[in-house]
Amino acid sequence: QVQLVESGGGLVQTGGSLRLSCAASGRTFSSYVVGWFRQAPGKEREFVAALSRSGSTTSYADSVKGRFTISRDNAKNTVYLQMNSLKFEDTAVYYCAADGALRLKIQRETAFYDYWGQGTQVTVSS
Repeated sequence: QVQLVESGGGLVQTGGSLRLSCAASGRTFSSYVVGWFRQAPGKEREFVAALSRSGSTTSYADSVKGRFTISRDNAKNTVYLQMNSLKFEDTAVYYCAADGALRLKIQRETAFYDYWGQGTQVTVSS
């Protein structure tokens, strides 16, 4: 079991930056692939970014590639999402998630992630 708590969301203008954090408690966070997803009103939850256990491999949605950076500090049991050049369409609730299974590659589907945080709201004003 692992518990995830996101923080760092808020209101920002177009072109601005935010850094989201996800603090984990429970089992060792380094045992999990970690991901960020988001859900806008009326839309399905979608993949944003994910990071391997060691932090050496990343995966990004095309819509955020080059603007967002995922990272982790296993010593602090925390994963981060640095979001730069924010756009109005980035507005959503952002969720941190963890995948504890051993897989050949990072997965982008929500079904592969066992543990979820409660979400943090990011609002980008145009």
